[in-house]
Amino acid sequence: MIKASILSCLTAACAILLAGAAGAQSIEAARAALDEGRFVEAAELAESLETSEGYALAARSLAIHGYHFAKDEQKQSLFERATQLAEEAVRLDPRNPQAHLQFAHALGRYTQTVDISEAFDKRYPEKVHEALEEALRLKPDMAAAHFSLGSWHAEARHGGGVIAGILYGANEKEALAHFERAFELAPHDIPTLYRYAHGLLLLNRDPNYQQAYDLLTRAVEIPSKDAYGRITHKLAVELLADLKAHPPEPPRNPARLGQ
Repeated sequence: MIKASILSCLTAACAILLAGAAGAQSIEAARAALDEGRFVEAAELAESLETSEGYALAARSLAIHGYHFAKDEQKQSLFERATQLAEEAVRLDPRNPQAHLQFAHALGRYTQTVDISEAFDKRYPEKVHEALEEALRLKPDMAAAHFSLGSWHAEARHGGGVIAGILYGANEKEALAHFERAFELAPHDIPTLYRYAHGLLLLNRDPNYQQAYDLLTRAVEIPSKDAYGRITHKLAVELLADLKAHPPEPPRNPARLGQ
């Protein structure tokens, strides 16, 4: 009986170890698919793990695919699904900062596809902000959460102006603080540099022109490490070309106006 019990325990322990090894291999396979740009496959592989880490990765993969590659009529359903996956990641592990970040990312994309009245009624902007704040509470040095929160403030100010400040507390100072912190944490990360430059231009194009130009120049000189890096590298190249083609107008000389 004792030998049988020991054998049973050893068998169970081996099964747990094998399951853990298989799970590790599967999440690595999902990450590899994400890095190589096989976003739908990455989402399927990651979702099948039924873990917080897997659901968060699946949400990220699906949101990237939906925004950059899906047809317009497919986007809303993809972002909705990505939001659901991220919600499940948060439910399984509320202390997973990546889960909160991907919930914010997916819901932010979904919000862009719905009527503004629905977004206000269901508090989508607040929920995005709260999720990003929670991600940073759990992991204060998370560069992606900092540039996402900076973008939230910049985009809210750009789209809503004073009203966004009153309703959501969106302001330029917070945007710049989060962008700068993201830059400090990841000065050689293409998405960080691109989002920083894009946010500066949203806040105030002409005064921030040179800084945005410098950030984009730096971004396009960095080799891309993965598929998302290549996507944002292309966006940085395009935005830099637009800045070169449309520099700010030189200030007018007040002394000449009276002549």
